[in-house]
Amino acid sequence: MVETVKCLVWDLDDTLWRGTLLEDGEVELAEGIRRVVVELDARGILQSVASKNDHDLAWAKLEQLGLAEYFVLPQIGWGTKSESVRRIAERLRFAPGTIAFVDDRAAERAEVAFHLPEVRCYPAEEAAQLAELPDFSPAVVTADARRRREMYQAGFRRDEERANSEAPDAEFLRSLELELRIGRATGEDISRVEELTLRTSQMNATGVHYSDRRLRELLTDPDHEVLVASMADRFGPHGAVGVLLVERLPHRWHLKLLATSCRVVSFGAGTTVLDWLIDRAAAAGVHLTADFRATERNRMMEIAYRFAGFEEQDCGCTGGAAQRAGEAPDAAGAPAAGASDPAGAPDPAGAPDPTGAPAAGAEGGVQVLHLVPSSRPGSPTVRLIAPDLAAVRTAGDRATAP
Repeated sequence: MVETVKCLVWDLDDTLWRGTLLEDGEVELAEGIRRVVVELDARGILQSVASKNDHDLAWAKLEQLGLAEYFVLPQIGWGTKSESVRRIAERLRFAPGTIAFVDDRAAERAEVAFHLPEVRCYPAEEAAQLAELPDFSPAVVTADARRRREMYQAGFRRDEERANSEAPDAEFLRSLELELRIGRATGEDISRVEELTLRTSQMNATGVHYSDRRLRELLTDPDHEVLVASMADRFGPHGAVGVLLVERLPHRWHLKLLATSCRVVSFGAGTTVLDWLIDRAAAAGVHLTADFRATERNRMMEIAYRFAGFEEQDCGCTGGAAQRAGEAPDAAGAPAAGASDPAGAPDPAGAPDPTGAPAAGAEGGVQVLHLVPSSRPGSPTVRLIAPDLAAVRTAGDRATAP
């Protein structure tokens, strides 16, 4: 399965437009380019610029052409293209393998490919057809995807205000009027939940992808909670920023998946979600266990679990060796391959994993971490709105989930 590009970086001269701005003065868009820019934006693929040009003149031309608003973090100057692409990826917190670059000059593409071999490079003559390629065709386009650029642009304004603020960090966060909503997922939410499991790598506890079909099965399973977290502040919505999959067992809750967006780590979203779940488990009088599988990018998630108090620990609540650390179940705690799967677990062991992570049970297999929960205070900077998981659920609760 081809991983969808998250950001396309455009050259300008003889790529986005015909001609060389500083030599020709007047340039016009290459044929079909406006359609590609607008279409990729609608699919939730961010776009930026890496151009050797006069910044003010080039940006003025983009504004004149009505395209400036579509580009985030433009790098227009006289540095190398590879360094421009690297800065864009780092600022977006995207892995280089999710970045694409289009340029008319073979030497520029070669320079980027040499320094950033994971970046996908395309010649300018293919630019008008990029929207037809699988690399630029996400399986599902969610409401959050359609407004992704606006959310990132609001985030840059937020970051700028934070950088210029002289107030203590906690005071600045309170000034944002942060609101985090955790709700039971509905059928309409499933596409957003699946997208989060695919897009989130640094703050994803297992790297496991849950398909649309599997998630819909779990919605109707009375022993599972599929929860989605969304965030907003005075700058606007952050969209869906987290997903939790919790199995309710007699003496413990088993956290099969926790994934939160890297965009909201600095606002305490992940900590707030995890503390809320721990607090609700304490109120319900159950232990918590959590699946963790190390990948190349999720070290931050392991630190979050350890900081919250999770550790590898044998406990009678786990009820059998198959659930203990070091004897990992298949991807996300499902029955062994070949057994019945009433819970609708993720793609079976041995199936390709579109996240690129190794199969569970292989090197870097699932660890089952344990915690005896205690009451946790609420966040001093985030207003939380969430269901009471400690309450006994009824069929009506599932039908009218918030």
